[in-house]
Amino acid sequence: MAGPQSFVPPRVRPSRPSRRFSLAQANSTLPLVKRIVGDVVRVNSDAVQLQDEIEATKDSRKQTELQKDLETKAVRMAGLVGELSDIGVELKDAAIGLIDFIGRHKGHDVYLCWKLGEESIGFWHDLQAGVAGRKPIATLEESD
Repeated sequence: MAGPQSFVPPRVRPSRPSRRFSLAQANSTLPLVKRIVGDVVRVNSDAVQLQDEIEATKDSRKQTELQKDLETKAVRMAGLVGELSDIGVELKDAAIGLIDFIGRHKGHDVYLCWKLGEESIGFWHDLQAGVAGRKPIATLEESD
């Protein structure tokens, strides 16, 4: 049986960062955020592969070794998630590198949505809408 598609580390920080970003501020953090999120995606992929190997092997010694490697990945992932949280970013999907910044639209909080591989933030959505409710960034009205 295949392992999960995304490795989810234990939470180490509050789930909602308190910092709000303007679109310009969020975009200015992307060089650093891109590097961290790139590491998140790689560590996640490695962890998923380790989980698959653990399930596939019958050798208990090998399973123990793989489990230790997986625990190391979990610690690394928690550190990376902590780095993102320190910046003020929420990790939404470790497998694809999806993150959200808290921004403002017409006086209420929204998410400014970015995914690894994108040059800049191109979408936003209401806090409860999720990715399916994304709207083009051109429709964002940051004024209160």
